Amino acid sequence: MPSHLSADRPAAQPPGRGPVDALISQARRLKGDVDAVRRDAAGGEADHPRGRWQRALYDLALHQLDDLDEHLAQLRDGPLPTAAVSEPAPRGSLLSRVGSAEWNLQTDEASWSGELYRILGRDPAAAPLTLDELPSIVLEEDRPRLTAMVTDCLVDARPIDGEFRISRRDGDVRTVHMMGEPVLATDGSTASMWAVLRDVSELRRSQRAVSETRDSLHRRREAARGEHRLAAELQEAVLQPWRGSLRLPHRVPGALDLAARRLPASTHTPIGGDWCDALELAGGETLLSVGDLTGQGVGVTSHMTMLLGAVRGMAMAGAGPAQVMAWLDQLLDATVQPALGSAVCCRYRPGTRTLVWAQAGHPAPLLFRGGTGRVLDAPDGVLLGATSGPVYGQAEEALEAGDLLLLYTDGLVPGHTGRAAANLLLGLAPRLGGDRTAEDCVRTVVEEFGTHEREDNACLLAVKITAESRS
Repeated sequence: MPSHLSADRPAAQPPGRGPVDALISQARRLKGDVDAVRRDAAGGEADHPRGRWQRALYDLALHQLDDLDEHLAQLRDGPLPTAAVSEPAPRGSLLSRVGSAEWNLQTDEASWSGELYRILGRDPAAAPLTLDELPSIVLEEDRPRLTAMVTDCLVDARPIDGEFRISRRDGDVRTVHMMGEPVLATDGSTASMWAVLRDVSELRRSQRAVSETRDSLHRRREAARGEHRLAAELQEAVLQPWRGSLRLPHRVPGALDLAARRLPASTHTPIGGDWCDALELAGGETLLSVGDLTGQGVGVTSHMTMLLGAVRGMAMAGAGPAQVMAWLDQLLDATVQPALGSAVCCRYRPGTRTLVWAQAGHPAPLLFRGGTGRVLDAPDGVLLGATSGPVYGQAEEALEAGDLLLLYTDGLVPGHTGRAAANLLLGLAPRLGGDRTAEDCVRTVVEEFGTHEREDNACLLAVKITAESRS
């Protein structure tokens, strides 16, 4: 592009090679660092919207740094002559990305750098397009934008800074960013217009990818929040509120002291299928149950509400714990979306202080008495939905006034399951023995394990046998 003088300042002189070379080295080091971080992060959440969004941002940053590197190189080396484009340049190289032009309004002549021919897909042997001819290669919907920019520059002496799309002779559509200024004559009139044009097609593609993946991630988060709200509402609709000790509506005061707590996961894990429940039955007996369905989200929570309703209905109809387990297995096996679950179902008979219970692949209740604790011997039982027609056993446990039962779901002790979790809970026996109420016992367990990072939801039900239990 020919040098020019504006009315208010001389044309800027190119900087020396030394400072520009230093900037180029810094840009390339930064580009290498970004690329290394991108490769390190490539293995995580590859198919998740968050992972796609992060990759798109890395690609966008690299495109920006590529542009910076190449623009600095051209600043150092100067524009190439028109003849330099006679040989094809690799797609995405400097030759195909930055060009310059000047249009002389007094002679109606145009001067293009070699790079601009490559950007616009023009034959370098052909004459450059005049300002009147330039719109002929611009997409029709973008022509008004180009016309407005050029008019503002020539009439009102405003700088040009905008984009438009061109259609090249090979059918490729490219996005071009143009920056320019008017060159004023001594009398203040516009003598010519100069501009730098940049092919930003790949950059805009990366920006669109970032925007699309960001929008996808936002929609996914909104859907997850909506699902979480629905799952929470389902839980609240069917589970006891468990704020403090539970007082069953018709229970003789002091017969059983009950308290429970639902402990949510520390992460953004959706609500799962955990439950704990207590229900008065005919004849003064009490139904106690805990359970957990595999999976998370509103589908699992809806399955949990169905199973809990079935447990209550079967128990009220007189079914014993083993029979309840067998029927629950059949019910879960018959659902449209089969799932696996574990559960403990108990009937407490206050007249004899007897606990009758069954389990389906679930941690057995813990019994604390006299400052020590033990795991109840579990009857036979397999996971609900794991096999066809399983047989569930039933056990009885004689309880005493002052005994404490803990029923819980996996996840109560973060990082531990099965026997390891049970042993840690049993280790609280000396402290639990001094607690006067079921709510005190729940508080002790939560203080010990409730503040840890939790990857899964959990439920805890504490049952204290009081001295007034015998009829």
